[in-house]
Amino acid sequence: MSVELNNESGVPVDESAIQRLVTFGLDLLHVHPDADVAILFVDEAAMEQLHVQWMDEPGPTDVLSFPMDELRPGTDDAPTPAGLLGDIVVCPQVAEAQAKTAGHSVLDEIELLTAHGLLHLLGFDHAEPEDEREMFGVQRDILVGFAVQEKQQKRA
Repeated sequence: MSVELNNESGVPVDESAIQRLVTFGLDLLHVHPDADVAILFVDEAAMEQLHVQWMDEPGPTDVLSFPMDELRPGTDDAPTPAGLLGDIVVCPQVAEAQAKTAGHSVLDEIELLTAHGLLHLLGFDHAEPEDEREMFGVQRDILVGFAVQEKQQKRA
């Protein structure tokens, strides 16, 4: 599994934690080990430009996803085939503001946004209430499972 990270935001990001999170999420969703995903951290100006270009909405947003091969989650018996999942773009400055509002760490917010972006790459959406419940449930499973794994590894 290839998880490529590039931080152009000027804000320090715990890239190893994000890489572990994405790997955890892909394993949980039975995505083929040869699937590739890229994560880019950008500043507010770059994110605003992408937001306008791709969503036709003003201002910077927190996360954007750009799916490539339209891969979907697999199962134990039938993992997702190898391929290019796509790109996740996160703006740490927007994440920082949202973290303050939510009352948790910036890393927690960046992890949430990354998991959210990953699910969009795998075809999840939250436009309809039922889809939102499903997507946010899987997102929660990834974040909680990853947090448990991280605590276990720190104790070991």
